[in-house]
Amino acid sequence: MKGILLTFVLGCLFVLTACGSGEGDSEANGNKLDELKESGKVTIGFANEKPYAYEEDGKLKGAAVDIAKAVFKELGIEEMNSKLADFGQLIPGLKAGQFDVITAGMAINPDRCENAAFGEPEMMYGEGLIVQKGNPLNLKSYKDIADNPDVTVSVMSGATENEFLKSEGVSEEQITNAEDIPATFSAVESGRADATTGTEMTIKMALESANSDQLEFVEGFEQPDVEGVPSYGAAAFHLDNTELRDAYNEKLAELKADGTVAELLEANGFSEENNMVADDITTEKICSGEM
Repeated sequence: MKGILLTFVLGCLFVLTACGSGEGDSEANGNKLDELKESGKVTIGFANEKPYAYEEDGKLKGAAVDIAKAVFKELGIEEMNSKLADFGQLIPGLKAGQFDVITAGMAINPDRCENAAFGEPEMMYGEGLIVQKGNPLNLKSYKDIADNPDVTVSVMSGATENEFLKSEGVSEEQITNAEDIPATFSAVESGRADATTGTEMTIKMALESANSDQLEFVEGFEQPDVEGVPSYGAAAFHLDNTELRDAYNEKLAELKADGTVAELLEANGFSEENNMVADDITTEKICSGEM
């Protein structure tokens, strides 16, 4: 009887310990939202891609940055600690805990949704193409690149354009990767590539800043008919920090409703007509592949 009683007591202690351990783990992991509110600062990962998120004169700027700053201010978090990373390292850095959030106008897509908890869409954008001055190969679309196997295109590592090009028939042998936009421009200027591509606003503004007389933005570029175009950019959070993501979404919705998001986009060169996201476009639909 004592043995049975002892077994019963030990069993109860095990259950209580297990329950207590679970609560302890939860406390150890912490609530990221509460943690950020208590510290009053958030660590932002960005990729130096104008006009979404970039550094200028030691300050973090851009449409995605301004939107994130406005949202976090509403959450009572006013200090932004910025960390520059290659675009392809943003999600790995987020998963590794290097950033609390990444905000780089990153396009939501099903693959990325498996590795990050995206907020609701903040902006919409299409693609663009830059070639050598005069467009000697008369490239007007990704299909034009696919149709000529001798054409090579330089693309930023980790960018969605890598898959867009392949979807339009461009072979892997035609695609070379570079760490950032200036490096892709350099590849075209030097003749190591015939073209480079990226989101329309990014490469257009980057070309204006570069002030290069060797490159040309292709007007009348034919948008690829592939899944993911147009793209919808959003902030992204660690998969474990959905409470932070949900709080962010709540304030984001308020700032969309009162016109703040539209104003911030316009101040960074976007237009309400071409870049605002319709109300029926949601991250859930995009992540599921419905959009």
